[in-house]
Amino acid sequence: MNSVKAQSAYRVNVIHGSPGPAFLALPGRVDQVEMVEVATNETVLFWEGKPIEAARLAKALKRDLRNLAPDEMRHAWLSEVDPPNPS
Repeated sequence: MNSVKAQSAYRVNVIHGSPGPAFLALPGRVDQVEMVEVATNETVLFWEGKPIEAARLAKALKRDLRNLAPDEMRHAWLSEVDPPNPS
């Protein structure tokens, strides 16, 4: 069993459209979530949308970074046109 976790290969960045938590965001705020490959510093997944959705997506990505191996993370998140539902 490989004990290397995806967090050694990827990182998640969340860019908020305005200060404050997602549940207090004003209508129209757009947050961005990106997954960056550490070795190349390239964005491999980019998403933007409503703050609550961005928070859920970032939470799911971070959970998988802690629990999956890099190849499992690639298969789960990067091999599909649409990312898995973070709910």
